Amino acid sequence: MIDHVGIDWEDAFSNAAYIADGVRFPSLWAVRAAAFRERTPCELDVPYGDRPRERFDLFFPAGAPKGLAVIIHGGYWLDFDKSSWSDLAEGALTHGWAVALPSYTLAPEARIPEITRQVSRAISAAAGLAEGPVRLAGHSAGGHLATKMVCENSPLPQEVTTRIERVVSISGLHDLRPLLLHSMNEDLGLDAETAAAESPALSMPVADLEVTAWVGANERPEFLRQSALLAESWRGQGLQSQLVVEPERHHFDVIDGLKAADHPLALAFAGD
Repeated sequence: MIDHVGIDWEDAFSNAAYIADGVRFPSLWAVRAAAFRERTPCELDVPYGDRPRERFDLFFPAGAPKGLAVIIHGGYWLDFDKSSWSDLAEGALTHGWAVALPSYTLAPEARIPEITRQVSRAISAAAGLAEGPVRLAGHSAGGHLATKMVCENSPLPQEVTTRIERVVSISGLHDLRPLLLHSMNEDLGLDAETAAAESPALSMPVADLEVTAWVGANERPEFLRQSALLAESWRGQGLQSQLVVEPERHHFDVIDGLKAADHPLALAFAGD
């Protein structure tokens, strides 16, 4: 069990307070994502279930897709939806991938285990629309959801799991136990058993895939710890896992590398 050990856990997960003009980013994300949807071939609000947020957007490359790339949004499982992140598909599209961006029901309406199951259903539905290999990326809470998909206790069906060849977790949350000591748990509703079971860094990964834990050098220490923990834990279990700490990036701009096909982050996700 994680205890306080002198750490202010409220502060440890506070990002905007440590980013210059951090409050401007959500509106920036929404504007640039909307502009991207206007100019990019896509199918919006593809259903993967009956609940209002069980929808994904699917973006198409210029030619026949080489496979499916999925980008899962963050927001501590409490905020945002797919509509703020459409432009993050650009790098993978340039590399020839079809790109799916799912929404999911937010806490407290859904607890994290149910969100995990929803994302697995979204990936399965999208994988049914695109042949070939599957790659997963996620930011923050989305990084948790992406890596959870390749744990041995993943809800993904085996026929989809075997198609996954690469996962990139960007500033991901891989050890949920500290959230038991944060006020957001009033809405997340985690208990000690669920926090451990839903923590990818405490789980066995499936074999035969590549995993990258990508994090900005200017992020809060807890996010640096969480990324290093995943890479070290899974490498110790024989997986091809690596940690990348990108200089001069913080929690809100570290995702921008997905937009440019030649950026190292886009290459780690969608490159050959």
